Amino acid sequence: MARMPSAERRRQLVEAAIRAMTRDGVARTTTRSICAEAGVSLSVFHYCFDSKQALLEAAIETITGNYVTRVMAAVEPGATLRDTVRGALQTYWDHVTAHPGEHMLTYDLTQYALREPGFEHLARAQYEQYVASAAALIDQVSEVRGQEPRVPVEVLARYLAAAIDGLTLQFLVLGDGRVAADHLDLTADQLVRLIEG
Repeated sequence: MARMPSAERRRQLVEAAIRAMTRDGVARTTTRSICAEAGVSLSVFHYCFDSKQALLEAAIETITGNYVTRVMAAVEPGATLRDTVRGALQTYWDHVTAHPGEHMLTYDLTQYALREPGFEHLARAQYEQYVASAAALIDQVSEVRGQEPRVPVEVLARYLAAAIDGLTLQFLVLGDGRVAADHLDLTADQLVRLIEG
């Protein structure tokens, strides 16, 4: 096995865990199956992570971080504030429709963390990351448009995180892209009204 810096090994294991959990579910994914997916020995896992809990936390951070990076990179000034907001939401939504299994994984991770003693804080951390991500998006949209929100960013961020979370789950259950597009339009309209005051 080629020598690799520990940060790179951690990244390799996290990516393998995301693939394995997306395919098999969180509860059925073991440290051994993650190592097999990554093509490394179990000792490499224990060198990189103290526990499965630590790996799950890294997986949640990676998934959320990837969403944020993708959306933030796509925030471009539209003709109106509404166009800018709707464009950013669409970037996230394009990932939902292209990778529904990864988004199902986020709900699986939440349920697993809430049911597994000692893991509850991971679900809270996951949702706090969603709020932080929404706040970063609102800040970026406001900066691009040169407009300060009239409603506190924390309030807007919690609203946006809840709306997108519910919309994503509804789409994963119903699979209705037309309804999802209508709801994204409504979410953009409401967010703009809240930003403009």
